[in-house]
Amino acid sequence: MKQLTNQQKKFVLEYIKSLNGELSAQKAGYKSKDLKAIATELLSKDSVIHEIKYQLKKQIASLRVNKGYVIQKLLQIAEFSLEEEDVLDKEGYATGKKKLRDTSAGLKALESLCKYLGFTANQDEEEHKQAKIITISNLDDSKI
Repeated sequence: MKQLTNQQKKFVLEYIKSLNGELSAQKAGYKSKDLKAIATELLSKDSVIHEIKYQLKKQIASLRVNKGYVIQKLLQIAEFSLEEEDVLDKEGYATGKKKLRDTSAGLKALESLCKYLGFTANQDEEEHKQAKIITISNLDDSKI
């Protein structure tokens, strides 16, 4: 593959920051009245595209976020969001009723966790029983 010039490399680095071809061409030092045309030409070259992909992969790898950390944080969000808390009246006193903190955040975290771990809806039903979702208000002692 053809080597990039220093100016093309600078264009790539600027493009990754802004995703604006015209601005990237300007910051890379290209002198022209039609910077948009220069950016279009650069972005049509395989060598430039290859370098953009390479630089993006390099940046992602440098983040060094491991899977265990992501899983741990998703579990913490789900557990915190799905904990029960007291329902308070207008004066701030407990009513004796309970509610989940934030069901939408908890379910979103669980959904993300399932996707991350590769769980699918098509798995064998005997292996994974389907859960029926009910709200706390639907529960009474006779149903428990």
